[in-house]
Amino acid sequence: MKNTVSVKKSQNIPWFEQLMAMVATLNYGLVLFDLSYTDLRDYYFNYIPVLTQVYDPIKGIEPHQTTEKYLGTIEQLKSTVVETSLNSDQADKILANLRNQSEEIINENPFAISEKSGTLERIKNRMREHIKNPNNSAKEAFNIFWSQSYLRQQGYDREIQWFEKNIKPLIGSNYYRSISENGKFTRTFWKVDLPFTIIFILEFLARTYLISRRYPKVTWFDAMLWRWYDVFLFLPIWRLLRIIPVTIRLNQVHFISLEPIRIQMTRGFVAAIARELTEFVVIEVIQQIQGEIRRGDIFKQLFFNQNKPYLDINNVNEIEAIANHLIQVIIYKVIPKLELDIEALLRYNIEQVIEQSPVIQQFKTIPGLQQIPQQIQEIIIAELSKLATEGPQEAYQTVTKAMNDPVGTKLSNQLVKNFNKLLGEELQKEQGLEEIKTLLVDFLEEFKINYIQQVDESNFEQVLAQLQEQRQLKETQ
Repeated sequence: MKNTVSVKKSQNIPWFEQLMAMVATLNYGLVLFDLSYTDLRDYYFNYIPVLTQVYDPIKGIEPHQTTEKYLGTIEQLKSTVVETSLNSDQADKILANLRNQSEEIINENPFAISEKSGTLERIKNRMREHIKNPNNSAKEAFNIFWSQSYLRQQGYDREIQWFEKNIKPLIGSNYYRSISENGKFTRTFWKVDLPFTIIFILEFLARTYLISRRYPKVTWFDAMLWRWYDVFLFLPIWRLLRIIPVTIRLNQVHFISLEPIRIQMTRGFVAAIARELTEFVVIEVIQQIQGEIRRGDIFKQLFFNQNKPYLDINNVNEIEAIANHLIQVIIYKVIPKLELDIEALLRYNIEQVIEQSPVIQQFKTIPGLQQIPQQIQEIIIAELSKLATEGPQEAYQTVTKAMNDPVGTKLSNQLVKNFNKLLGEELQKEQGLEEIKTLLVDFLEEFKINYIQQVDESNFEQVLAQLQEQRQLKETQ
């Protein structure tokens, strides 16, 4: 099913867009091939020799005279041995010439100009391993190898085959790179890149021109800025950056999908700045509120209602309306339903006060006075009056002591629990809840308009300085 959707999306994309995406991909492939050619030339030379014959001139590569002469001399030796014999004087002269050329190659290192000195080291190591000598010398190994006595003793055909298999490919891989007038290696990749460059320039101009014609308010230059990434396709430098337009074009024609990469990059970006951004916003908001508090504007507006310019969006004091609404809910709907709980709590506290009152305890010791409710009530009233007027500290300690015992704690907890439950039920009723929500939203909107100021440049720098200061304090702790 997913493949079917992808096919349908590709069919909806103009063929020209798909063609240009493929052309851009081909061009970038050539760029990568050109940049890696010298590193992989040995592989091409051994397995795809036709490719090196075609592309060597573009990189300014040509056969090195020294190593080519050396290989030519070896071919001359082979022909001479076939025509005459290994023991002939002509073959002996050629072998002497090969000994001189081998020493010359080791001394002059013709591999250096192609940055292949490591190849020469491999040649020397292989010769040392093949022909052991007391000094472990590569020169001496070559001198022994190119001698009539050694070749007769070890077998001419076998030794020549070993050389052609292990040494000749390394010598043949060497080359000479011409140098241009600027002192760098000759590179004529621009000749390969020129047709693509012309295509991309023409396409860029035509595409941006059509964009400017399609949107009247967009100038041609603005359209070029929209397609800024296409410029890399025809820049003669920084060719590796062509990966940007190539990737974008392949994604646009749905040859690849950048969505997973975009998601990961977005997450990484958000994770990187989330903490810093949050700290900045919090500090800025706190500074705004601190400024309003220092000036007293918030308290004057909320509590003193002074005649100060204030933008009111609905001609309603939301704080006052919310407070009135809560008071009405508590007084007329919540408290009446808590009558039994309040009565039980008050009765218990009064009983505790009576039990702990010295005056009441004295009356209980007198026979016959325990059944005088009116006197007890008068004593309670007098005692509560005394507690309220003459001994507030003693009354506080007495009530606190009563509230801390198990029964008082249970009754007070029950009262608080039922109060919260009933208040929540009343506030959650649709009409009351919607009213509070509306008032709160209006209040926050007014607060935002009147008190939250925009961050100007100076304040921005101040916030950054404060943020840096707080981070330094955290590091020192």
